[in-house]
Amino acid sequence: MSDSAVAEPTVSFDLDAWIAERLVWIDNALDAWVTADRPLGLDHGAPAQLVEAMRYAVLDGGKRLRPLLVLAAHEAVGGSHQAASYGAALRAACAVELIHAYSLVHDDMPCMDNDVLRRGKPTVHVQFGEASALLAGDALQALAFELLTPMDGTVPCVTQAKLCALLARAAGSAGMAGGQAIDLASVGLPLTERQLREMHQLKTGALLQGSVMMGAHCTLPDATALDALMEYGAAVGLAFQVVDDILDVTADSATLGKTAGKDADNDKPTYVSLMGLAPSQAYAQQLLTQAVTAVRAAGLADTRALVALADMVVNRGN
Repeated sequence: MSDSAVAEPTVSFDLDAWIAERLVWIDNALDAWVTADRPLGLDHGAPAQLVEAMRYAVLDGGKRLRPLLVLAAHEAVGGSHQAASYGAALRAACAVELIHAYSLVHDDMPCMDNDVLRRGKPTVHVQFGEASALLAGDALQALAFELLTPMDGTVPCVTQAKLCALLARAAGSAGMAGGQAIDLASVGLPLTERQLREMHQLKTGALLQGSVMMGAHCTLPDATALDALMEYGAAVGLAFQVVDDILDVTADSATLGKTAGKDADNDKPTYVSLMGLAPSQAYAQQLLTQAVTAVRAAGLADTRALVALADMVVNRGN
């Protein structure tokens, strides 16, 4: 980090080890849950070809940032791998990743961004065809909410309801889907900084912020903690998109795992096109400081992972 005040909390924290351990939990759960197994009460499972496309979209790729934020927020409010609330947190982590994956499947289709590369491999519609990609995205979205509502009593009903509400709002018309609609309508149009910020707060920021809040709500956090995590999630969510805009003009496709320069080619408004490269980089660092300051002042149980993840978001190379 460039700001020593921000860097201090992560000096003795091994983020790579923290991530590696939790990726095992997340990926094992996704592998187990994205299957053709019969749902409870049904005598048939999902069609094999559909499940193959769903697994292709979710497994073997991606940073898993959103599920990592869920688990980091869960730990920040006192949760742990041994806590009774961990089952809800893992389900929330996987659910938000399924929503993210479905959004990428649909965004990459010809009717949207028309991209052919995602996570270093052909996009789902290229690999399986447009109809299968559409259905795979639909099924991933439905599965996300199925994961949040187990009928075995392991997650309290009030927690199920809260997690479903948070995820629906983050993904819906006042969140991710609404932001994508604004993005598509803004191609070739000049936007003010406020308009661009509002678009990205919905398109990208809402699900990242929602991930943080879902992790927190797996326990019973106090109002101070929730306010701090809300501010943290908003700052990190916007910072992620600012850095995405920067990387679109500074990194190549091999590094990104997706097509570089796509925004400029499609005449999409970005922070770099609006503010310039250096001011965009400075703004990302400002958002990092804002995120870290928010959680540091809240008296949370353990903010090391949240702080380190925020730094990773802003100072990443892909």
